[in-house]
Amino acid sequence: MNSTKLRLNNMVFYGYHGVYDEERKLGQQIAVDVELVSDLAEAGLQDDLSLTVNYAEVYGVVKEIMETEQFTLIEGIGLAIFNQLAERYTLKSLTVRVRKPHPPLGGLVEAAEFEVAKEFYRS
Repeated sequence: MNSTKLRLNNMVFYGYHGVYDEERKLGQQIAVDVELVSDLAEAGLQDDLSLTVNYAEVYGVVKEIMETEQFTLIEGIGLAIFNQLAERYTLKSLTVRVRKPHPPLGGLVEAAEFEVAKEFYRS
């Protein structure tokens, strides 16, 4: 079967992450996207949740990391999410993006974004 993708886009969480003390004290919104590639077509054909990646569980993993852990870097956030999802699911590939809107850079920047992606060579 061909690969199929499941995406959760622009999940927004409030967390206390950042390099600067103010970011870690006041907190801020951070957005996360995940894309999981696997053989999910059979789940769709059978309309069976047990045969797919439950996106409510994926959301729960991301939410737990974002709201209970504290990171200095968006790279740390992204890799923590990536590692948890890669351990939990059998995937062909996984992409995680973490965006910090309006980072404190002394000028107008829409967002700083970190992306980690990997293809897993599993049959």
